[in-house]
Amino acid sequence: MSGFVEKPEPLQVPGLVHLHTGKVRELYQNEAGDLVMVASDRTSAYDWVLPTEIPDKGRILTQLSLWWFERLADLVPNHVLSTEPPAGAPADWAGRTLICKSLRMVPVECVARGYLTGSGLVEYRESRTVCGLALPEGLVDGSELPGPIFTPATKAAVGEHDENVSYEEVARQVGADTAAQLRQATLAVYGRARDIARDRGVVLADTKFEFGYEGETLVIADEVLTPDSSRFWPADQWQPGRAQPSFDKQFVRDWLTSAESGWDRHSEQPPPPLPQHIVDATRAKYVEAYERLTGTAWA
Repeated sequence: MSGFVEKPEPLQVPGLVHLHTGKVRELYQNEAGDLVMVASDRTSAYDWVLPTEIPDKGRILTQLSLWWFERLADLVPNHVLSTEPPAGAPADWAGRTLICKSLRMVPVECVARGYLTGSGLVEYRESRTVCGLALPEGLVDGSELPGPIFTPATKAAVGEHDENVSYEEVARQVGADTAAQLRQATLAVYGRARDIARDRGVVLADTKFEFGYEGETLVIADEVLTPDSSRFWPADQWQPGRAQPSFDKQFVRDWLTSAESGWDRHSEQPPPPLPQHIVDATRAKYVEAYERLTGTAWA
């Protein structure tokens, strides 16, 4: 069992219809039919949405996504129409709200990997493959791959794992033309972002994107290249053969699996609240990622 420790009651805002509560985002629709996406400060780990929030997290994710959207616009259009919260929305929605085009979403998590870690490492150790793609012998945790690879996954419901699938399976599910477009766009965006991050002393190990169609045009949606959707490592500490320090919620994962938390992740019990020092350290990592990548101070 997993999911929300305490599922929040969505705010009701005049003129908006609430559609969905995700791990981090609340999704509404306005009277024009556009989507209104609001990033909360919720955080998740081990398929649980935790009871403790990380201050500013939703704003950081939103502002970092907008920064990246600008730098990717010549490669693939994005779904953002406006960043102004709707009339009547709470003041807290400022900086964390995107008004977006309603797209025909493709039900595939489009993952690009330039380095071996996570679920890719697990599969590699078993079969020397990732999503069915053969890789060379001798790779270890954190190894740079010979070239970036497209390793898609099926989208899972809240509280369930996304499942890695082969490219052939994606082509079977969504069609060969769409699969080819997804792979090309994913690897193009990853390549651009990897180079930008590298220039700022950050390794982009892997990342995931979501795409949809506006008519016949492929459009990138949701969030992009944030610490929630990507593995960012400090380049000056990259050392293959071990787990890498990262700009994300690793503090949360590490504390939850420590003796201090008293929580067994394999039980059906929900995780406990996070202590303040873990909240502060996690927020600091999100802020550092934003500042390193954008070159601007987090206000």
